[in-house]
Amino acid sequence: MDVGLMTLIMFGGLFLFLALKVPLAFATGAIALITGYIIMGARIFPIFSSSVYDIVTTYVYVALPMFIFMGSVLERSGISDDLYEVIYQWLAPVRGSLAIATVAGATILSAMIGNMGAVVVSMGVIAFPAMQARGYDNKLTMGSIMAGGSLGILIPPSVLLIILGLWAGISVRALFLAAIGPGFLLAFLHAAYVFVRCNINPELGPALSKEERVPIIEKVKKLKGVILPFALIAFVMGSIILGIASPTEASGMGAFGSLVCAAIHRRLNWQMIREVCLATLRLSAMIMWISFGAIMFVYVYNYLGGVEFVTNLMLAIPAEPWVVLIIMMVIILLLGMIIEWIGIIMLVTPIFVPIAQELGFDPLWFATLMAVNLQMDVLTPPFGYALFYMKGVAPKGTMTIDIYRAAIPFVFIQLLCLILVMAFPKIATWLPSIF
Repeated sequence: MDVGLMTLIMFGGLFLFLALKVPLAFATGAIALITGYIIMGARIFPIFSSSVYDIVTTYVYVALPMFIFMGSVLERSGISDDLYEVIYQWLAPVRGSLAIATVAGATILSAMIGNMGAVVVSMGVIAFPAMQARGYDNKLTMGSIMAGGSLGILIPPSVLLIILGLWAGISVRALFLAAIGPGFLLAFLHAAYVFVRCNINPELGPALSKEERVPIIEKVKKLKGVILPFALIAFVMGSIILGIASPTEASGMGAFGSLVCAAIHRRLNWQMIREVCLATLRLSAMIMWISFGAIMFVYVYNYLGGVEFVTNLMLAIPAEPWVVLIIMMVIILLLGMIIEWIGIIMLVTPIFVPIAQELGFDPLWFATLMAVNLQMDVLTPPFGYALFYMKGVAPKGTMTIDIYRAAIPFVFIQLLCLILVMAFPKIATWLPSIF
């Protein structure tokens, strides 16, 4: 059977199912089952079950629910309010301070929570009323909340990096280290954009009035509310970076530590634990179902020789390796407009990583580029997840098109970050080389 024709049939069928609003897990699984049964007969079923079992029993997969649990506990412990108040009081004299505080707070929360949706919603609930009350521009407000919140899938500890590491065959610890530079660079670019815009046009984001500012002693006192969460994240990430613990072991310590933080803040109760466990179960189950479908889809396509076919096709392009790299990045960006990032990782990583290696690119650097690109996808219209979360917390009457317009300047900033990491690989590879 012609591999090119099967490529069109399998991926064409996938996009048809997605257009019909079939969930990605069932779309990939159905195509894999039908195609696999036609080609291999009934023996495809035990092959599928063994393939799925081998992947989902991987030790690193245990880190997924643990980090999700840790983030959910911290989110419900009220650290978002404490953190936001600390940052915007310290930045009080700066124009656009609330928007910059939103970006900075979301960046730190991303490292603590690791869940983009939770960060966007929590910062939206806290920051939107505060900025509206002080006359901030609505588009700047929404854009800063979405941009800061979207960092939740890039800054470690990140579920995206764990899954990407597994599918790319790269150390999760190395990916965590590689993502730190691009993640904080992007946060700086977002904050710098807000600062420049508000200084050019002060009406977009005025500084806090002198009456609202607090003395330096009060600012220092407010820091005590965020010391424990900061210490927990430093402990978890430090143990991974220094090689004291694996990501899986660190995730277990982080989950336990988050319960301790909640107990010290007197916010730990059975209702919260129940909600956290359900949230962890839902997100973990979603990731697993998408993994099942993607594993089967990739297995059948690989059995047909599809990975080799695409690799040869890309390598046959009469252009410099950098052109092929840019083409792969464009494909990921376009896919991100219609498919969730989990599915993109599982579908394209087994194909693109070998191509990048054949072209002579560092696989760790290439995987980091993929992570930065996928982080951009959650903010790109029309189906970026951050846009939908923003719609849920925006004031009544906010039009979807207004949310799209608010996101676009920050999408270009994310694209600039991707270009910088492509042009200067050391942004991603410097930290892993040290450790």
